Amino acid sequence: MSKLVSAVQSQLRKMILEATGRAMSEGTLPALPTGGFNIETPADKANGDLSANAAMSWARDLHLPPRKIADAIAENLSLKGSCFERCQVAGPGFLNFFFSPAYYADIIKDIIAQGDDYGRSDYGKGQKINVEFVSANPTGPMHMGNARGGALGDCLAALLDYAGYDVCREFYINDAGNQIEKFGLSLDIRYRQIFEGEDAVELPEDSYHGEDIKDRAREFADIYGDKYLSVSEEERRKALVDYALPKNIDAMETNLTKYRIKYDVWFKESDLHNGGELAETLNIMKEKGLTYEKDGALWYRATEHGGEKDEVLVRANGNPTYFAADIAYHRNKLAVRGFDRAIDIWGADHHGHVARMKGALDAIGLDGSKLDVILMQLVRLTRDGEVVRMSKRSGKAITLVDLLEEIPIDAVRFLFNMREPASQMEFNLSLAVEQSAQNPVYYCQYAHARICSIFKKLAEEGIQPRECTDEELMLLTAPEEQELIRHLSMLTGEIITAAKNYDPAKITRYTIDLATLFHKFYNACRVKCDDEPLMQARICLCQCVRSTIKNVLSMYKITVPEAM
Repeated sequence: MSKLVSAVQSQLRKMILEATGRAMSEGTLPALPTGGFNIETPADKANGDLSANAAMSWARDLHLPPRKIADAIAENLSLKGSCFERCQVAGPGFLNFFFSPAYYADIIKDIIAQGDDYGRSDYGKGQKINVEFVSANPTGPMHMGNARGGALGDCLAALLDYAGYDVCREFYINDAGNQIEKFGLSLDIRYRQIFEGEDAVELPEDSYHGEDIKDRAREFADIYGDKYLSVSEEERRKALVDYALPKNIDAMETNLTKYRIKYDVWFKESDLHNGGELAETLNIMKEKGLTYEKDGALWYRATEHGGEKDEVLVRANGNPTYFAADIAYHRNKLAVRGFDRAIDIWGADHHGHVARMKGALDAIGLDGSKLDVILMQLVRLTRDGEVVRMSKRSGKAITLVDLLEEIPIDAVRFLFNMREPASQMEFNLSLAVEQSAQNPVYYCQYAHARICSIFKKLAEEGIQPRECTDEELMLLTAPEEQELIRHLSMLTGEIITAAKNYDPAKITRYTIDLATLFHKFYNACRVKCDDEPLMQARICLCQCVRSTIKNVLSMYKITVPEAM
């Protein structure tokens, strides 16, 4: 919540406690200890702007009916000097409070004063948080899961930044282990097929069969010809990987930059192997008695630390497993680089890996609860009600590149954050390109553009915004005006809650609701009217809506057009 909203809730709590103290002093209520109570925003505005359940919470402590307690508090309540104009006892004993016009005026002044910083807070107190997302396998193109994970991870990082955390965006490059060996094998066979024919050497079923592998092999052949046919298989595969892997990683960085994602760190798995951190982590596990040897392999006693079965750390051939590298990688985040929390965004198919990863961190002496894993469900693409699986251009599965070529990036980033990560998502390609109120991102952008248009027309008539007095801002008493102001006041609190729950969708919904309330206000209240003070107050309100929409969309790296 904003500082103003937070201060108001603190003020209200103090007022209720003071009124209760007076009622106890005069004997209306028994002088007995009482516990805490909640202050909430009622869903139905007929029940006030804020509601307290103190009477119901204290009924058992005071041995009185809640309604009688509420009446006693209300009779002793002083609203003088507060931002409330009245209190009403309702139902079984709710204390419902209604804001005064001065409060709405203060919200507008607060938003205007904060400007581009409105929505930011110091809630996170600068805690260091690492957000790792996408981390696609560099052996092939990025898919739909990476597209959703990219939008989700980047917007979550932005939320955390706005909420006062020190955020690091990170991409983990899986450039070691089995998948790289398979990558080298696949490139090798495609390279040999160019010169020896496809029938001369067959690509194994579990290899990489994509066109991208053929493309990289052809590029390599164009540069080096058949030179590498005469060297050892090991040397040939290393040369192919050394050529193709950096190309793939560069392509990923280029495409993610186009997607408006800029990472602070690109962390290579190979650095864990080459820099000794993997070996160091394995030694720690051995020293703590967490491992044993069996069939020539090194095993981790995972079943003693929350796992369903023991896990191989180093295979019989001497190669560490992905799990071993993953433990070392998360140790690097928490112990070596000192992040207070690590957030990973994984596909839902990795759900079985969460408990064993947390358990392994606990086992090596780190706090596994400092790792939070967001499991993300699959995306189903549809067009005109039909499921779409293949790219029109390539006839293959749709990739991130395909999506960004067809759909505006604003729409992709916004729509992928319309649902919670754990919910399966349907992405409507037809809706994403539609320029109408049916398209949520267009709808929000249009509200901003509409306000810019209002200001432009006013300027053409010689009307310029000016600073309003408190009395002028207190003229905003229409229900549509006050509903809009109330919603504006919620932004900072919504961002904090969204950051705490790792839920960027909460803010897209907030923005859609803000656009809806603005259009409702615009249709009910003429901005340009004969009452000049009221007109200027409404102009101030429009300025607040415009800057709030701009702040939120800019936070999610979505463009904010001034004309549409």
